[in-house]
Amino acid sequence: MKALRFYAPEDVRLEDVPEPECGPGEIKIKVKNCSTCGTDVKIFHNGHQNLTPPRTIGHEIAGEVVEVGADVNSTYGSSWAAGDRVQVIAAVPCGECYECRKGWMAVCQNQTSVGYQYDGGFAEYMIVPQQVLKVDGLNRIPENVGYDEASAAEPFACAINAQELLGIEEGDTLVVFGAGPIGCMHIRIARGVHKVGKVFLVDVNAERLQMSADAVQPDETINGAEVDVVERVMELTGGRGADVVITATAANVTQEQAIAMAARNGRISFFGGLPKTNPTITCDSNVVHYRQLHIHGANGSAPEHNKRALEYISSGQVPVKDLITARLPLERALEAFDIVKAGTAIKVTVEP
Repeated sequence: MKALRFYAPEDVRLEDVPEPECGPGEIKIKVKNCSTCGTDVKIFHNGHQNLTPPRTIGHEIAGEVVEVGADVNSTYGSSWAAGDRVQVIAAVPCGECYECRKGWMAVCQNQTSVGYQYDGGFAEYMIVPQQVLKVDGLNRIPENVGYDEASAAEPFACAINAQELLGIEEGDTLVVFGAGPIGCMHIRIARGVHKVGKVFLVDVNAERLQMSADAVQPDETINGAEVDVVERVMELTGGRGADVVITATAANVTQEQAIAMAARNGRISFFGGLPKTNPTITCDSNVVHYRQLHIHGANGSAPEHNKRALEYISSGQVPVKDLITARLPLERALEAFDIVKAGTAIKVTVEP
């Protein structure tokens, strides 16, 4: 079969590999969609400490079950069968550590990941490992949800995790930094689930800002390359600032601006991680103190967030189909990375 294999930074090859065999505690799927994200681009250029080459990459996965290991259903009390339509979690908690027992599976200290420690979804077939099945990380796709939409459930799950930490209230003013797919998803979730009020979308790329604004219709777009973002948000909020700010971009300045523009009792999510070579910001601690700000990290998702993402897509609360603006066959998967890097599409999916 064809698979996209990572060997070293900037050495990623589409090659013929043996079709994987399904063990007694595993499930084999035919991949229908594996969507791409900025992390895939980072892996291509820099590798990852948890990724042991050669490795089939890709972690936003939906497919069809073609084989169920002999021990699966008896071990996990499940009823999987060939033909089932499924979505696969990316971040795999151990289910046993202190954090997992507390219900904090998104920050499991023993977390492994599909496409890192296990072969991922940029391939015609893949094995769902028993570690995924053990934590109920294989999800049935609702009948009215396409494979393409289901593959976007994984990044949606990450955004759901971040937003549930923020205590968002109906009518809150929201600022989202980053007009990429995750920024769009944050806006869709904040509106569809939390019923926020005014939404402002910020980016420094005019074309990307316009493309995403056409899709998710923020109340205002702010081009950070042209105006003082903090000043503009203060103008738009009558000097009060934003109730909720989400930085869905890897830019240090956006985190500093988030603190500066937050209203009293404002909630901030540092959703996008910063470059390892430059991970620090300047924080006016008195602003945090006197405005009683709440600053949250957000790391990945738990299996339950993936299930909720599929429910939101199925119910129509959080539409995703129109955010998938580029589709490529597996043979052109590396082109998908170029599109993601250039920001010329919102969500890019690969269809093996």
